Amino acid sequence: MTDWKSALAALGGTAEANDEKEKTAIDRKKRVGVVYSTNPDYEYVEDGQDATDTLPKQQQKLRLNVERAGRGGKTVTLVKGFVGSEEDIAVLCRLLKQKCGVGGAVKEGEIIIQGDHRQRLVELLKKEGYTQTK
Repeated sequence: MTDWKSALAALGGTAEANDEKEKTAIDRKKRVGVVYSTNPDYEYVEDGQDATDTLPKQQQKLRLNVERAGRGGKTVTLVKGFVGSEEDIAVLCRLLKQKCGVGGAVKEGEIIIQGDHRQRLVELLKKEGYTQTK
């Protein structure tokens, strides 16, 4: 059985050249919207999203709402106001789902917990250190 790199080398290409082509293709996909520049000194600068630092638990102002509209008649509890990274909000969502024994998700910076669990979530969040929860 031959290695794909040796097979590619036999065809006249090299693995490094193909890796470079794949890398430039990925870089090109990131630059959607920039078609061409006539400036020879132009360098594309990506708008890097700054990683938001997670506020300490005591400074988080979390608000709980119960919503039913637009969800097929199902009641959900929304936890809004979390300021932090995607990983941290996912960890908090996982904790709340486990403690309530229900499903849920993180969408658009909000934690969605299935069912009406306002009282229980307020108690859980305050117990975890989120003191400004309402």
